[in-house]
Amino acid sequence: MTTAALQTVLTVPERFRGPVGVANGGWIAGTMAEALNGGRSAVEVTLHAPTPLETDLRLEHVANSVSLSHGDRLLVEAIPVAEDLEGPGFVPFTDAARAEAGFVGLRAHPFAECFACGMREPGDGLRIFPGPVEGAGLVAAGWRVPFNVTGEDGVPASIVGAVLDCITGWAHFGPGETALLGRLGVQIHRPVQPGGRYSVVARPTGRDGRKMFGQSAIYEDDGTLVAAARATWIAPR
Repeated sequence: MTTAALQTVLTVPERFRGPVGVANGGWIAGTMAEALNGGRSAVEVTLHAPTPLETDLRLEHVANSVSLSHGDRLLVEAIPVAEDLEGPGFVPFTDAARAEAGFVGLRAHPFAECFACGMREPGDGLRIFPGPVEGAGLVAAGWRVPFNVTGEDGVPASIVGAVLDCITGWAHFGPGETALLGRLGVQIHRPVQPGGRYSVVARPTGRDGRKMFGQSAIYEDDGTLVAAARATWIAPR
């Protein structure tokens, strides 16, 4: 018996770019998580190839997976994961915002156009600038949620994914270092409120050759876990 596929068309707006010319990996991961199960339970998203912008792409549901393709080329694949993703540790908002002064990207940024962590104009990009938290082995940033990323149903999973994505890379990166997101596990535990303020925190969890691993989370002021992610980055040869 063959399971019929449900297909829709997805186009990534230019605004949601990561590296120049391609989509932000976290935005894509959040979009895939939303398509699979609303992001309410953990979803593992694998990025097989860069996702082009302003291009009609095929979003396809088959059984318990979702894929994104351009023609015959598989770009992204998402599957459910039977676990709850945990955060790296809470940092109060004031401390997270203070840590931004140490953001490595202020000195040298490999993806200055990135929607999530790039040096975009306020109101255009999210401007998540994570810096080290002294003595904690963490990086953190404060996030005041702009109203212009809010949809009819609140802040979408695509935005939450973008916030959780880049910070896991900056948990590793020094000046001049770079890598590309290869995989992101995402779980949204509760809604993000438009206009709210949150701590965004990440921890490096290991390296294996060119691969870098990290975990990240979004926390409310009282330390309540809002969303969490687990990332694998791949450094260029």
